[in-house]
Amino acid sequence: MHKPRAIFSEEHEMFRQTCRRFYEKEVVPYHDQWEEDGQVSREVWLKAGEAGLLCMSLPEAYGGAEADFLFTVVQAEEQTRAGASGPGFMLHNEIVAPYIFKYGNDEQKQRWLPRMAKGELIGAIAMTEPGTGSDLQAVKTHARREGDHYILNGQKTFITNGYMSDLVIVICKTDPSKGAAGVSLLVVEAGTPGFDKGRKLKKVGMKAQDTAELFFDNCKVPAANLLGKEGGGFGYLMSELVQERLLIAMGSITASEHVLQHTIDYVKQREVFGKPLSKFQNTRFKLAELKTQVTIGRIFVDRCLELHLQKKLDVTTAAMAKLWTTDLQCALTDECLQLHGGYGYMLEYPVAKAFVDGRVQKIYGGTNEIMKELISRSFL
Repeated sequence: MHKPRAIFSEEHEMFRQTCRRFYEKEVVPYHDQWEEDGQVSREVWLKAGEAGLLCMSLPEAYGGAEADFLFTVVQAEEQTRAGASGPGFMLHNEIVAPYIFKYGNDEQKQRWLPRMAKGELIGAIAMTEPGTGSDLQAVKTHARREGDHYILNGQKTFITNGYMSDLVIVICKTDPSKGAAGVSLLVVEAGTPGFDKGRKLKKVGMKAQDTAELFFDNCKVPAANLLGKEGGGFGYLMSELVQERLLIAMGSITASEHVLQHTIDYVKQREVFGKPLSKFQNTRFKLAELKTQVTIGRIFVDRCLELHLQKKLDVTTAAMAKLWTTDLQCALTDECLQLHGGYGYMLEYPVAKAFVDGRVQKIYGGTNEIMKELISRSFL
């Protein structure tokens, strides 16, 4: 679809073929059933672990391969290319595991990370609450220290991997009087008394990705499960958001490329009034506009990726990437669906699934309205 990108080595491209084979064999044939189930299978997590697709960036001592971030990029692109919105591998690999690796102590890392790399433990992170969206300083879930435990109370919602989770990093207040300085991270393991999972939430799209409500009612969490320092949680969260937003931007531009290619292929073979749809000026001009926008987006995202590898990607630029690419993805997918006519509204066509799966991109990782606020702060 685009020329070979110089940022990838031959080793990365070999890994791309490994990922492509994995998704084609172990994911795509089962995805429709998973959408009916509202979750993927446990087996696919274990198979991903066996294939070396989980926690790749971790050191070998913790079950990883010490792979650079570009391997994560390759995997994310191939999962998007396959239309596999179900497996929550990216959250597990590049959000949950890095929090534990960066902020956990040796005992915590040894206890959880090797099993996460094998797919034996599925990770989630619980930020959002029913009354709290992007404002993490306003979380109401709270934990009170009692001896060698914390007593955790509160509710979380929209938690990816929540229903299947074996461990959850919970954002909570350990000192509500201190605002952001009172936010801490507690790791809560499935089966802990007082920790209950609610229903799998029924969503517009991404139906195979389990998303759940989580409840904590006098949940007794060992103090040994505190991640990092008490009161350090807000700073930890802010430091990881740049990479999270870059991952969203990467997913959006890759999804846009593939939806566009599906549409180009469709208009070449679909005949209207005795000639291919691609021969009509409206079709050609619209696709020319979309192709130009996708190319601009790809160049920008790859530049952001280069900056991130150099540890130079800042909050503002990451917010711009997330804002631009997710807005583009939603607008482009709508245009491509229109070019499919009535068939575009049928879920058996990739464009329809991309339409419903992609809408959430403008919401999670910080809404696009929050992205605009962050960007404006850089110059106003």
